Amino acid sequence: MRTSQLLLATLREEPAEAETASHRLMLRAGMVRRLAAGIYTWLPLGWRVLRKVERIVREEMDRIGGQELLMPSVQPGELWRESGRWEEFGPELLRFSDRHEREFCLGPTHEEVITDLVRREIRSYKRLPVTFYQIQTKFRDEIRPRFGIMRAREFLMKDAYSFHLDKESLEETYRAMYEAYERILSRIGLDFRVVEADTGSIGGQLSHEFHVLAQSGEDRIAFNDHGDYAVNAELVACRSPTGERAPPKQTMRAVSTPGRHTIADVATFLEVPAAACLKSLLVEGRDGGLVMLVLRGDHELNRLKAERLDEVATPLHFAGEAEILEQAGCLPGSLGPVGLDLPMIADCEAACLADFVCGANRNGEHLVGVNWDRDVPLPRTADLRFVTAGEPAPNGGPLRIERGIEVGHIFQLGTKYSTAMNAVCLDRHGQAQPLIMGCYGIGVSRLVAAAIEQGHDERGILWPASISPYPLVLIPIQMHKSQRLREAVEALYRELQEAGLDVLLDDRRERPGVMYNDAELVGIPHWLIFSESGLDRGRLEYRRRGRDGDKRGEIALRDAVTSLQRTLGPQALAARQAPATT
Repeated sequence: MRTSQLLLATLREEPAEAETASHRLMLRAGMVRRLAAGIYTWLPLGWRVLRKVERIVREEMDRIGGQELLMPSVQPGELWRESGRWEEFGPELLRFSDRHEREFCLGPTHEEVITDLVRREIRSYKRLPVTFYQIQTKFRDEIRPRFGIMRAREFLMKDAYSFHLDKESLEETYRAMYEAYERILSRIGLDFRVVEADTGSIGGQLSHEFHVLAQSGEDRIAFNDHGDYAVNAELVACRSPTGERAPPKQTMRAVSTPGRHTIADVATFLEVPAAACLKSLLVEGRDGGLVMLVLRGDHELNRLKAERLDEVATPLHFAGEAEILEQAGCLPGSLGPVGLDLPMIADCEAACLADFVCGANRNGEHLVGVNWDRDVPLPRTADLRFVTAGEPAPNGGPLRIERGIEVGHIFQLGTKYSTAMNAVCLDRHGQAQPLIMGCYGIGVSRLVAAAIEQGHDERGILWPASISPYPLVLIPIQMHKSQRLREAVEALYRELQEAGLDVLLDDRRERPGVMYNDAELVGIPHWLIFSESGLDRGRLEYRRRGRDGDKRGEIALRDAVTSLQRTLGPQALAARQAPATT
């Protein structure tokens, strides 16, 4: 491909709306363009990356016996009512009616559709087990789409579904899919962790998430250095503290804390550690009232644990300023448990505090020297918080906490959907049995963004070699002023193409700095730079950009093709045309 024929839509200015590195660089490198909130057009360079990710995913699905199909993105509401998820799924499900007032939705996932297909087509155990997969556009009506492709409303996903007659067969396919996902992420070249996870709205008995490690990740991953324990941090049960609470040493008194609304501000102002402060949160209760949750000031509420409390409404919803003002007579920054008559639950660590600081329920005031039982009744206790780095792992050793971007999730669904939708088949004895299901999703477009989050610098994208839009670019210096240079460039360009290498020729009438900047921004890892002085010596300048730093050198023009074939490897071969994606 020549840049003169390519929509090379790079930007010099930082996009104002970009919040993460992947969002910023995908816009600047001309990979995508925003059409509406959370909806993007993939431009040619971005599409090439996306197709390379697709190809790896497709190859690994085919390797384990998956059969590719394509299901409609528009789904009948009656199927979702049959499974019980029409109301359960929530506002992320975009619902609409056709001209005949029949209800439909844009598919965020396809459990209902695949279950309907299989219950019509598979009637006997002789056709089991079976795995179907598709690579297709999904739509989830996110309340606040952000981070570009990372949390878009429309996205490309590979979803697979397996059907079995017994649990042993499901576990065998689940393990094969687990290993296939590991191979996909390894082939792309990503640093990742696999963790035990909550099944969420999909349901089922067991699930694992696949996380690409990156500081911008929304999830926290807890693991130890032994490599034998890894779990989503929201699922880690915190150990209850041992020993008795210290006896009171201070008298409770009110202090003025004007303009201090956060734990950090109050702790700094009073010259106490955040761990000596109490964090008080009001959330909606299951009975319609409010419930107070209290934690140590340096700890963070775990929403999943809070939602599992009998007293707390699901999904978790925090009280607004007006509700807090009505209940406690103050704004959130001055809220505390002393003197309030409402249900309370304290985290186990918060219940061990003595002489602590908390809000006085009067704006601009806090209480110091507060003690449980003496100044405020000790409420019931529960594990409410996220685990923190350094705490012991269940199997020993300290935990590490890192941020992760969830790119894949696999589930053992069991019979949740087959029972609800009467998807059965005959077993060896002629008896009808509900089909046992597995569900396996991987975010194809999200993998592109995750790769950028893990690999970039101040100059541009550092793609893994397997998915860079072009592995090699030819950059001639002032080619249009030299017939000799132009002929040498064109000759090598043809040779490289004939050798099957995927190569981009920058044939624009641009200054070298512009061509260098664009190659860095777009993330092309290997460069060959042509110049008159280099031709005089029969040499080409070679540059490589990678996550381990830049490298420079020279190669002989006459050996360029064989040298590049050896250096770039099979990943640089031009891809054969893959099937079109919906």
